[in-house]
Amino acid sequence: MKKKRTLGVILVGGSLRLLGRLPLGWHRWWGRRLGGFIGNTLHYRNDVVMANLARSFPDKQYGELKQISGKFYRHFATTLTEMLWFGACRGERGRKRLHRSHIVEFTNPGELNRLYSGARQLMILQAHTGNWELIGGIRNYSYGESMLITPEAFAVTYNSLSSGLWDQIMADNRTAPVQDQGFDGYVETNQVLRFALSKREQKFGYSFITDQFPYTYGTHPVVDFMHQSTETMTGATALACKLDMAVGYLRYRCREDGGYTMTIVPICEHAAGEDPLDLMQRYFRLLQEDLEYQPWNYLWTHKRWKKR
Repeated sequence: MKKKRTLGVILVGGSLRLLGRLPLGWHRWWGRRLGGFIGNTLHYRNDVVMANLARSFPDKQYGELKQISGKFYRHFATTLTEMLWFGACRGERGRKRLHRSHIVEFTNPGELNRLYSGARQLMILQAHTGNWELIGGIRNYSYGESMLITPEAFAVTYNSLSSGLWDQIMADNRTAPVQDQGFDGYVETNQVLRFALSKREQKFGYSFITDQFPYTYGTHPVVDFMHQSTETMTGATALACKLDMAVGYLRYRCREDGGYTMTIVPICEHAAGEDPLDLMQRYFRLLQEDLEYQPWNYLWTHKRWKKR
C-alpha cells in the first residue's frame, strides 16, 4: 500500500538509487568483502549462526560448520548489495536491465502458469533463501514462456520495520520494477486477511515468506524442521485453504556464477479441505531438502529456534 514519502525518504532513497546504478558485478565484489567484515571483524551474531548450524547439521564437524558460516556471511552481505542494485531497476529501462542481468532465472514458468490457471488463486510459499529481496521482479526472470501473473494481480507480504524511514525505503526498493505497472499489493502481515478477502473473486497470486519464528505470542503448532521441533505460523496456508488456492513452494537456489534459480514446486492444486499444518510440514520438508543441498543458503542469523 502506498505511503506519502517524507523528505528523509526522498533524500536517502535517492542516494541509494544512485548507488544502485553501478554495475551488478561491482555490488557483488563489495558484497563478498562486506561479508568477511561482518562475520570476521564485527562477529555479527556469530554465536547464533554457529548454534543454528550445529543443531541443524548434527553430523557435521566444527571445521565444516565454520566453512558453512563463512560462506553464509558472504552470501548474506551479497544479498544486501544486490538489493541496492535491484532498487535502481525502475521503469521499462530498469526492467530490461533486470532481465538482461540474468540475476535470477525461473526454471519452470510453465508449471507456475499451470498452477495459477488451474485454481482461482495461487499461494507461493518462500523462505529466506536465494535473494529473497528480489521477488518483486519475478515476471522478469522468465527466459522462455511468459508468466501469466501480472503486477496488478500479485501481492507480497512484509513485516513493518520500527523505523518509518527505512520501512518506506525498503518498500520502494522491493517493488522497484513494478511501481509503474499498477502494482498495489505490498501488504503488511496484519492486513493480509482483509486484503485477500477484498480480492477473493479475482484471479490473484500471493507470495509469503513464512519460515520465521512466529510473530505473535501464545501457543503455535509445531513441525519437524532441520531435526528440531519448530514452532510455525499457519496463516498463509490457512488463508489458502479458506479461499481454495493452489499452493506452491518457491525453490530458490544459488548458481555457481553468483546468480540464482527459482523453481516452483507444487504442494497442492486445491487447498480446500487440506490441513494448514500438513501443508506447512510439506513446505518445511522441501526447505530442508534445499538447506541440505546448499547449507549456506539461508538466513542463519535469524533466531529461528529461540525460546520465549
